Order: sequence, then structure tokens, then C-alpha cells
Amino acid sequence: MRDFRWLSFDTIPPACDLRKCGWRLVSRGRGASESVAIVRCSSLDTLGWVRFLIVHRPETRKRILVFGIGDGDMRAQLLRLGFGEVLGDAPKLNELEARASRLAEHADMLPRHRDFGALRLDLFTRDGYASGRPLGLHPREFALVWRLADTPEVPVDKETLLKEVWGLRHVPETNSLAVHVSRLRDKMRGAGLPELVRTTPSGGYVLDLPPRSPAPCAPAPLTRDSPMNGKIAFGNSGLTRGQLQ
Repeated sequence: MRDFRWLSFDTIPPACDLRKCGWRLVSRGRGASESVAIVRCSSLDTLGWVRFLIVHRPETRKRILVFGIGDGDMRAQLLRLGFGEVLGDAPKLNELEARASRLAEHADMLPRHRDFGALRLDLFTRDGYASGRPLGLHPREFALVWRLADTPEVPVDKETLLKEVWGLRHVPETNSLAVHVSRLRDKMRGAGLPELVRTTPSGGYVLDLPPRSPAPCAPAPLTRDSPMNGKIAFGNSGLTRGQLQ
């Protein structure tokens, strides 16, 4: 069973309710970031778009299907900004399900590179790079940070890391996990990278994304629950692609 999220604040229209196709509707929480998200953006004004693009950062947009975008140039720009699918009017349910399924399949394909500010993770060389310079990661260190990069800003507990990175189904008496995290942090720190791997209050770990400069006029703080209201004015707003990234 596949999961999907509905990002708009109105009720899901029947033509967009993938539960009729066997999908499961999920909200915030563990695993939600791995689901396909669907959002109707026909009523966003300029401020709404700024808020939306700040909340949904580039690394999360590949799983988002946007519809309600009547202007072809705008659809093209949103695709360039990294959204997985951008449609005009609401499609029929069978078309939406087909597009959402394709989006989920493409999003699950492993990329060669993952970029987090000045840090680049390369799956082919199995190493990290800071502004092009290799970090010289141990294979287990790379596997650890790559697993955390699967769900950036989402804490991963020790049991999950030991199972998925070490292949263990129990917590050993040794502190191997903590040692590898410490070495990983030392290598990142030595390369001038910010503290990206953070320990959570529960004892797990999370990959924090580098801070970004706030966009002008953007209210703070913003969360994934920030309302998006108003009428769309994106096409003649004067915003450029660079401003919207």
C-alpha cells in the first residue's frame, strides 16, 4: 500500500482522493516525508508562493504533485524548481493515480549525488565532498550519513541505524555507533562544514539541513502547517527563478 499526503487546507476533492485507488492518507509523523504529496495551488498569491517554497525545500519537492496551474510558463518554472509533477486543471482520478504512482517510483530511485549546502554525498565513490574536496569517509561512516540523508531533518533512532547500517537487530554493548558518528563529525568539522549530524534528545541522530537566508517578506517561523491563502499572482509578480529557490 502506498501513502499520500494532502497539503492543501481544504477537503480532498473526490477526484483527488487516492484512497479510492487503495492508497493510504497520512499526515505528519514518521514516514510522512517518504509519501507522495498532492497540493492544489490555484489560489496562491505571491506571498503564498514564497511561504510554500520556503517550507518545501528543493530536496523535498520531487515527491510533490502540484495541480491547478493554468499557465504553461509557470508549470515549466515549477518543474525547473524541482517539483515532481505539475498539472493544470485537476485530472481525473485514474490519471492522478497513474501520475502519483510514477512520481513515487521515480522518487524512490537512488540518486548518485545528494547535496546539502557545501556537502555533497556521492553514492558512486561512497564518499562525501566539501566544496569539491573529499572527506575520506570510512564505508560505515558513508553508509551512516547516507541513511540519515534519506530523511533529512527527521530523527532516526539507534535501533534503526544499527539494523539498516550495521545489519544488527539488537543494541550491542559496544559504542560503535557513537564512535562512527564522532569520526564523521570530526571529518566534516575539519573540512569546514557546519554541524550537520545532530544528536536528538532521545539518543538518535538527525541530519540537519544548512540554514538558508530568509526570503524577503516571508513571515517567520514557517512550518508545514502554515496556511496558504489568497489569489494567484505568480505570473505577473516579477519574481524570478532565483528568488523563488
